[in-house]
Amino acid sequence: MSDDQKMFVPSHPLPPARTGVLTAFDPGTRTLEAGFQVAPQFRPLPVDVVFEKDVEVQLRDGVTIYADVFRPVGTEKVPVIVAWSPYGKGQGTSLSVMGVFGLVGLDNGIVSGLEKFEGPDPAYWCAQGYAICNPDVRGVVDSEGDSVLWDRQEGRDCHDLVEWLADQEWCSGKVGMSGTSYLAVSQWFTAAEQPPHLAAINPWEGVSDVYRDLVMRGGMPDTGFASQLQDGSFFGKNRKEDIVSEAERYPLMNELWQNKIPDLDRITVPAYVVASYSNTLHTAGTFRAWRRLASEEKWLRIHNGQEWPDYYDEGNVEDLRKFFDRYLKEEDNGWESTPRVRYATLDLQGGDQVNVAADAFPPTDVTSSKFYLDGKTRALSTVPGGAASVAYAVDSNPNAVSFITRFDQETVMVGYPKAHLWVEARGADDMDLFVLVQKLDAYGTPLQAFTVPNHSPMAHDLTDHGATILKYKGSDGRLRVSLRHLDDALSTSDVPAHSFDRIEKLAEGEVVEIEIDLLPIGLTFHPGEQLRFIISSRNLLGTLMPGIREYKGANSGQHVIHTGGDRASYLQLPIKAS
Repeated sequence: MSDDQKMFVPSHPLPPARTGVLTAFDPGTRTLEAGFQVAPQFRPLPVDVVFEKDVEVQLRDGVTIYADVFRPVGTEKVPVIVAWSPYGKGQGTSLSVMGVFGLVGLDNGIVSGLEKFEGPDPAYWCAQGYAICNPDVRGVVDSEGDSVLWDRQEGRDCHDLVEWLADQEWCSGKVGMSGTSYLAVSQWFTAAEQPPHLAAINPWEGVSDVYRDLVMRGGMPDTGFASQLQDGSFFGKNRKEDIVSEAERYPLMNELWQNKIPDLDRITVPAYVVASYSNTLHTAGTFRAWRRLASEEKWLRIHNGQEWPDYYDEGNVEDLRKFFDRYLKEEDNGWESTPRVRYATLDLQGGDQVNVAADAFPPTDVTSSKFYLDGKTRALSTVPGGAASVAYAVDSNPNAVSFITRFDQETVMVGYPKAHLWVEARGADDMDLFVLVQKLDAYGTPLQAFTVPNHSPMAHDLTDHGATILKYKGSDGRLRVSLRHLDDALSTSDVPAHSFDRIEKLAEGEVVEIEIDLLPIGLTFHPGEQLRFIISSRNLLGTLMPGIREYKGANSGQHVIHTGGDRASYLQLPIKAS
């Protein structure tokens, strides 16, 4: 059924900027000796590595894909780690990938160039007794078939690859998966298919619901990044899925979009999940998946930066090795004593706390506390005030209203914020609302922090508005009000989830009650510092990445926010016991 709803467009060959030293089709086995460098700017191999290039793997429907395998020299059987994504298996040395490293401020010398973009580096893992498998997935580069984007089809395909790998004479029979972004999302889908030889996964930030996280966040057709992903990644010989056209044709939740939500309750393998508060694409989906995974052995680490520097950090790679040594090599190394949750708290002035241990997220000593909006004083207060309202015209300046509270003692927030608002549209039958929790210093100055090592003039220019993956400015949320209906099965008291299956337009004068989920936070307020809550008709943060199309709210007329009395709008915040 959902396959009937899929739409496809022709693929195109890899452009030069996406082509690496090892992209050309050249099947065969060779040995790369210790000291080998694929290009001068990359890390040399510390050990001899067997490189099997363009190995044929046949999927259950007869489609052939091609994979590169890097493994240690020798006769000892080893476990293998899979990096599943549409980013060509030879792209580690491409201008595109090197440019991304430059954008975030990483030196290309920290990797060998043999790794897939956002994936594990064979130089490190082969030296530790692991093989790495980099497949070109269905429909990508030389692999057969039509490519799809974040779909259960990928779970079935990767299931077949996992089982093929486990059967190779050099393999111990244990297979793991690792990687960030697309390589994380593919792990949800694959683990949900329960391949018998998949022994552990390591999803490092990735969406878990294509509709809610990628193309229709808050019910708004914000497809700028989806366009970049679709046009800039799925290069091949046949067809690729046209997810942007699908979003236009199917703006409500249907079987197509349901098929792009992994069955998280079928994931039972050990999982080491890594998340951050600052990735406006991945954060909600990573935490959602973490909450719903059925794995009894699951760990969460929440870091305070951007995923690429975090993924390739030497200490974090060693931490991951301990996890894989436990579940792919069955070493009794004490990994189980690792805290189930390690979280960060940001203070946005250089005093972040990291690796704070907890048994759960939010930690058990966190209380969800209501801060009521006051339309008269524009204060946030722990007690509701009298009935009031505040309005703005959507085409005016300012087209926003904000509310502020000051903390007189150290206040730490860890968990899930949400907004519970009473709203009205004047001169319109719908509203696109954007909300933001922002930290201010004692003097009222907004605080923000780079998430990457690159703090150059260009990085400032890119992040003044937009490029949210590079700079954190607070916890945001959004909602198209006509799609306010909540899904009772998915919603909790802390995290509302909308069904997105019906449109309920507003009548003139109608006041409606809505809930908006904001991205999880870990935020410290020192005495005197302030929190500002902003409600606006415009996208307050801008785009996820530089150079993509920004979504403009579909708004007209006036937005009215009702507060106090029997319409007590509030911001709910997760306050940690002091």
